[in-house]
Amino acid sequence: MNKSMMIGSVIGAIVVTAGGAFAGYKAIATGHEATVVSVKELKRTVRTPRQECHDEQVTRTKAVKDTNRLVGTGIGAAVGGLIGNQFGGGNGKVLTTVAGVAAGGFAGNQIQKKVQQGNTYTATERRCATVYDGSEVPAGYEVVYLFKGEQHQVRMDHDPGKTIPVKDGQILTNDDPQVASTGNAGSQS
Repeated sequence: MNKSMMIGSVIGAIVVTAGGAFAGYKAIATGHEATVVSVKELKRTVRTPRQECHDEQVTRTKAVKDTNRLVGTGIGAAVGGLIGNQFGGGNGKVLTTVAGVAAGGFAGNQIQKKVQQGNTYTATERRCATVYDGSEVPAGYEVVYLFKGEQHQVRMDHDPGKTIPVKDGQILTNDDPQVASTGNAGSQS
């Protein structure tokens, strides 16, 4: 064999070996990680309760001791009877006295009712209500990735970066590389 053929054969062998090594490296590298195509951060709304209070002026009616208004009725009847007794004579005097008692009793009852309704006081009361504040918190990441030429989708609790590690044909979705996801990388979609 001549020298140039020998050099050509050696160079050819080197090129073939290098090409095979590169292809083998690509196959090994591709088998250990999936390429991330896109990452979308997911959010959820959290409602947090809190108390919101304020002071409010309220008007209350004072407690009534004489709910049947007997004092007003009695005083009104006595005054009405005295006034009615001033009129008429004989049987007429009795009638005007009785009419005065009835009218005075009714008037005294109504006057006491108005007085009781107007007997009020103002107080300051604390009014509270539960209100909710809404806030957005992270809820994970929707990740689209390529593995063995196919596109898949998975939800993760963190942003994986540019690649996702793969072990035994399964993507590792946790930070701990010893914990593999339950789904096969080829079946996640």
